[in-house]
Amino acid sequence: MTQALFLDLRHIRKAFGNFTALHDINLQIQRGEFVCFLGPSGCGKTTLLRIIAGLEVQSAGEVWQAGRDISRLPPAQRDYGIVFQSYALFPNLSVADNVAYGLVNRRTPRADISRRVTELVKLVGLPGSEGKYPAQLSGGQQQRIALARALATSPGLLLLDEPLSALDALERVRLRQEIRTLQQTLGVTTIMVTHDQEEALSVADRIVVMNHGVIEQVGTPMDIYREPASPFVADFVGKVNVLPAKVTAGHMHVGNLQIPVGGEDREARLYLRPEDVLARPISAGDAHVFEATIEKIEFLGAYCHVHVSSPALHPHRLTVYLSLNFLSEQSLQVGSTLPLKLVPERLKVF
Repeated sequence: MTQALFLDLRHIRKAFGNFTALHDINLQIQRGEFVCFLGPSGCGKTTLLRIIAGLEVQSAGEVWQAGRDISRLPPAQRDYGIVFQSYALFPNLSVADNVAYGLVNRRTPRADISRRVTELVKLVGLPGSEGKYPAQLSGGQQQRIALARALATSPGLLLLDEPLSALDALERVRLRQEIRTLQQTLGVTTIMVTHDQEEALSVADRIVVMNHGVIEQVGTPMDIYREPASPFVADFVGKVNVLPAKVTAGHMHVGNLQIPVGGEDREARLYLRPEDVLARPISAGDAHVFEATIEKIEFLGAYCHVHVSSPALHPHRLTVYLSLNFLSEQSLQVGSTLPLKLVPERLKVF
């Protein structure tokens, strides 16, 4: 069954004086989707989120939500809940009063408010904390309460503006999975702004990669990672090796290696993920294999970043992923040589 269109952004443009922050943004989001706006600082992702929320007014274009044009509606008349990076809890209000804030403003009956607050505090994993104050909670706990507050009015859209960036690494990983589980349980359409590629890859149904006020690519995490549409996406999402190359007579020349790629003669840049450089014994007839020397090993736990050089690629170097077990089994260390193989179908050429 196809999902229903929930949010439709049409030709959104935003200018601040002579600076254009967003250029002709067109994007459709389906009901129940979890979408991440991903990009570097200053790319326009937060501005776009604020336009959806009505906290900024677009210079041109329209915002449609659930078939309704909300382009000029004030925030209070839009159907969303929002969570900010800074928690934005009221320090003088208890957890219960913070969560209930939107319901009180809607004049919801007191008994219904109490029931909803208890339900949400339990849902975000903090049952029994209703009487506490924000200062008595950790950063992760405060963000959970901010999330409960955003969900209190049962909004059709949940907006998350870098909600995890103020937390420590372990808490970020824990809370992002809790947010994803909660979103799937409730089925609420969710947009999260982040500059953390790992965060976006781990939770999103689709990722919107932005740069300099334009959308570079929209796709599933797998699409974005394996089939980047531009050099920027390939370089920004995940780790990648970039090698200058030249295509002549249907072959790409990288150092001393020749790889069949077809197409017209041109200068090119080869983008290659570290995990797509394979370490294996050389077999008779193996193509695109070369000897490399380990220059540096970065220990990352079960896997290592291994920096190598090779006469076949001189003067360029590669970073490859090798498991700690493989390095130990092969007794590999700095100065060791090993055979590596390029897989042509995994190369991305721009």
